[in-house]
Amino acid sequence: MVEDKILVWKFNRGSKDALRRIYEKYKDDLLGLAITLLKDRSVAEDIVHDVFVSFAQTTGTYHLSGTLKGYLSTCVANRARDRNRLRSGTNTGLDVVEALGSSSDGPTEHAIGSEESGRLDDLLARLPYEQREVIVLHLHQGMRFREIAKALGISINTVQSRYRYGLDKLRTILNSVVTK
Repeated sequence: MVEDKILVWKFNRGSKDALRRIYEKYKDDLLGLAITLLKDRSVAEDIVHDVFVSFAQTTGTYHLSGTLKGYLSTCVANRARDRNRLRSGTNTGLDVVEALGSSSDGPTEHAIGSEESGRLDDLLARLPYEQREVIVLHLHQGMRFREIAKALGISINTVQSRYRYGLDKLRTILNSVVTK
């Protein structure tokens, strides 16, 4: 948090290194969020880059009111929602999601991690978008329910309900897979 405040301070004074550091610090998390919400890596990459271009244009005027990661995550989620609205009328299919980098040392650990990540992505894809969005913002991006509610412009009760219903649906899906 302190590092983010310093980075924002430097960024607002025109430091390209600060912007580069912010990008490097958050790009993987934001890309993971976008991929999970959109199920299309190339579109997800475009959205993350668009968010950073828009963020770069706020040089000198950006004020950190919450967490920088929360702000950027909200921007990505909003753009993903907009993109899903545009695509909702067309049958676009799901692209294969490439696994993001893993901290494992060997190919076996990487393969297992990639397979587990793919299974989780498939399970999340079965949820309605609104539930998936709240779950990913809370669990993957570490945002609090109050932050999510403010970012999405909905009540905290709605956020909590979407989260609870989403988890219940995931449990139901997992239980049906286990009984097969």
